[in-house]
Amino acid sequence: MEKDEFRRWGHEMVDWIADYLEDVEDYPVNPDVDPGDIKDNISSSPPQEGEDMEEIWQDFQDDIMPGITHWQHPGWFAYFPCNNSYPSILGELLSAGLGIQGMVWATSPAAEELEEQVMDWLRDLLLLPAEFRGVIQDTASTSTFCALLTAREDATDFNSNYEGVPNHLRVYATAQTHSSIEKGVRLAGYGSENIVEIDDDDEFAMKPEDLRKAIQDDRREGKKPTCVVATIGTTASTAIDPLLEIGKICQEEDVWLHVDAAFAGTAAILEERRDLLEGSEYMDSFVFNPHKWMVTNFDCSAYFVRDPKKLIKTMTIDPEYLKTAYDDEVNNYRNWGIQLGRRFRALKLWFVLRSYGVEGIKSMVRRHLELAGNFRDWIEESGEFELMAPVNLSMVCFRWNDGTYAEEELNEINRQLLDRINSSGDVYLSHSELAGKFTLRLVVAQRSTEDRHVEKARRIIREAAAEII
Repeated sequence: MEKDEFRRWGHEMVDWIADYLEDVEDYPVNPDVDPGDIKDNISSSPPQEGEDMEEIWQDFQDDIMPGITHWQHPGWFAYFPCNNSYPSILGELLSAGLGIQGMVWATSPAAEELEEQVMDWLRDLLLLPAEFRGVIQDTASTSTFCALLTAREDATDFNSNYEGVPNHLRVYATAQTHSSIEKGVRLAGYGSENIVEIDDDDEFAMKPEDLRKAIQDDRREGKKPTCVVATIGTTASTAIDPLLEIGKICQEEDVWLHVDAAFAGTAAILEERRDLLEGSEYMDSFVFNPHKWMVTNFDCSAYFVRDPKKLIKTMTIDPEYLKTAYDDEVNNYRNWGIQLGRRFRALKLWFVLRSYGVEGIKSMVRRHLELAGNFRDWIEESGEFELMAPVNLSMVCFRWNDGTYAEEELNEINRQLLDRINSSGDVYLSHSELAGKFTLRLVVAQRSTEDRHVEKARRIIREAAAEII
């Protein structure tokens, strides 16, 4: 492809993306395809000779688009959001065009220094302690894995890389924590048997005194309390672990405290939700995802540590070919995570923060909180639906229940209800299980969602329930 052809197709695709985001509501939010349908339309072997972009572009529209789930649809109420925005897309486009590999300062000084600055911006927006420093990882799963590795090394005086992982290091979390915690514990060599599950209360938040007791019991048995993972906004219910109380226990017991706020962290920029991070002075590491609620294209996970030296000591491998003359003066972010190669993720985040401004992001988050509050009120007033968890943020956990069915029947009814709702093509919800009860989750956090979309969701949910019952 030559320059002029690239220019033509670049214009064509940018125009298409602009129209897509404007008209995405016209698509069914989830595709009507069966496993294998998309693959059946794709050649089983690559072409021997290059093909014309006209043909490739047509096949994209004919063969790929029918299998796309539209995460940017305003009726997307499932999981947590994976938002994008026009400025973020433009930043991503420039990053792709530049094609840099920002593993060390010398391979692209602007990439390293911009990342350092925008992470300081985020730290200050969240009122995190001034000594915290940040790095952009791909996802919260990777950020948490880094925290578990650093906690492991810190607890073993940075010897376990060479002597193996002792089989007595303990990690504490509730059953409500994200599945990446157990995966990280396994991969970091602790072993699943060394996850200590702390009970949660009626609002699905960690019980601090149970945590204290578990840590002290482990010490008496010769175990090594190593890391506590607290969650601000759990996946199943957006429960909020009591960070201040947990933090004090971790400080007293000398245990690493990692806080996962992957979705909820963005809300802490609001003055009225500063409470979410009360106790942040006790954290050792913290993660939230701008690619969820801060309209920055996937992937972009903001990971902060109180003492970067511990992270760097855990991650650094220094072959001669990676050493540069500037190493003592700069951050080489290859030493702040798992990957050696690093994309220029800071560029799209910089575009978003400058284009929206802090007040623009706050306004969007407040709108989502208000819409979720309206939906919560409708559930409470309906007489046939019930809330299944406190509405701490913009997610509402609910189910159909008119009070006349047994629990096992209610679980099946609500499974059918979810399937009926999602088959509409206009809205998409997901589910969780809370205290053994099948629960529907409605998350209001998609950038373009308005009141009329939540109203449509209410109508579809009500009609689907009437059809089933």
